[in-house]
Amino acid sequence: MSMSPAHAALAAITYLLAKHAVADFCLQTPLIYRQKAIYGAPGGLLHALLHIMLTAPVFILFPGGGAGLAVALLAGEFAVHYHIDWLKEQIVRHYGWKFADRQYWCALGFDQFLHGLTYVGILWLWLPAT
Repeated sequence: MSMSPAHAALAAITYLLAKHAVADFCLQTPLIYRQKAIYGAPGGLLHALLHIMLTAPVFILFPGGGAGLAVALLAGEFAVHYHIDWLKEQIVRHYGWKFADRQYWCALGFDQFLHGLTYVGILWLWLPAT
């Protein structure tokens, strides 16, 4: 049974949001958490790598563009995800916000929103228009 383009897009975004929750929360380690604020540190790079590894199946599960586009989108996600996290950590640490602070949760929420928009962009470019 084939899906309509709209249903495929909804299924694909659901997959990406679920994988994001797993990678950002379930697979978060002390190394990743501590090092996301240090530009180029292994923890932050590992975190971005985990994300693209979990994104890759979307290109098989939901046919769209070719292999070159998939590689470009994964590279783009790696760079964008890494920098969104790094910048959020810079802001949180600059202001000294902690878990108990409303501003911390606003920063985390905006960080998650930007990641979600990244997935919308990936699917916009990947999935067929009709």
